[in-house]
Amino acid sequence: MRTPTTSADSTPTGGRDRSGGCRPPATHAPAGESFPAAGRAPRGRWAARYTRRVSDPIVAPPVDAGRLIAQGREVLRIEAAAVASLVPRIGSAFVESCRLLLACRGRVVVSGIGKSGHVARKLAATFASTGTPAFFVHPAEASHGDLGMVTRDDVFVALSNSGRTHELLAIVEPVRRQGARLIAITGDPDSPLSRQADVHLDARIDKEACPLNLAPTASTTAALALGDALAVALLDARGFDASDFARSHPGGSLGRRLLTRVSDVMRTGDALPTVPAGSPMPAAILEVSRKRMGMTAVLERDGRLAGVFTDGDLRRLLERTTDLGALRIDDVMTRQPTWIAPDSLAVEAVRRMEERRISQLPVLDPERRLVGALHIHDLLVARVV
Repeated sequence: MRTPTTSADSTPTGGRDRSGGCRPPATHAPAGESFPAAGRAPRGRWAARYTRRVSDPIVAPPVDAGRLIAQGREVLRIEAAAVASLVPRIGSAFVESCRLLLACRGRVVVSGIGKSGHVARKLAATFASTGTPAFFVHPAEASHGDLGMVTRDDVFVALSNSGRTHELLAIVEPVRRQGARLIAITGDPDSPLSRQADVHLDARIDKEACPLNLAPTASTTAALALGDALAVALLDARGFDASDFARSHPGGSLGRRLLTRVSDVMRTGDALPTVPAGSPMPAAILEVSRKRMGMTAVLERDGRLAGVFTDGDLRRLLERTTDLGALRIDDVMTRQPTWIAPDSLAVEAVRRMEERRISQLPVLDPERRLVGALHIHDLLVARVV
């Protein structure tokens, strides 16, 4: 056996050369050849197996727009077909999985590693936000103490396309010994993980969307879709509604839209524009201008709403006459205006305004007494719109 070259220009045992590149680890050079020196082009059989340093940039060929579009469409076709192939498999195993999850007195523990781990994290979050308490546990960390998070009252959901992931298999038996039930989502019904599960959900695919058929693409999409199917079926079975959803989403625009009520943002007290029924027109116009809502409510003596008068009503009135002094507000007000209750969601106020193409809403109690008023700007400030 020939001794490897060990000059300053050679790195026979792998690692970084002086230019920062990485050498492939080896114990000797091919017969009749020496290791290529740093910065020099490889020769002979080295040329076929050693074409560039890891640190060298990958130079892409000129972009072919048509090829990119065709590849993108093919990926979507393959992944759509993978999801569609799951539909006829939704049957007794799916029902049994739902029953296990609905009967769970503890938490749903979702686990996976690699790309399946990313899907498992997402599914745990989806379960938790739709009424099924859940969390993610990393299988490698579970082997080093985190298995203590799992109790006999839990249901353990394991994701692995091959069903042979050793990190998962290493914790399956301890999970079973603790008394937790096991649901496996895999692409192989005959895998060790599938055989050890109480219920197996079949997520097999024909091929990955990756042209090398290597990168998890269609398989992770199928597992994700199957997990979403479980979460939504459980949501429906629990009678989980929009108010339940809002309680677990208090932050951000979604939370504001689902939690903010009219009473939270309406104007009240001295900020309310009001005039008594029978008021002269100049008094009503002054109230519209002073309160800066673009309207005034017209009230009966008992506080019930008789009607509203808006700046739009005033513009239309001026098109007919300019002699406003002789008019009473009762002659020109809108007698049956659109209104809303104070406990309604603010998004419902937005919907009514858009539907009627108006900018203001009086807020009435069950006896039709005025308790507040809303302007579209109030909803914008509250970031409901």
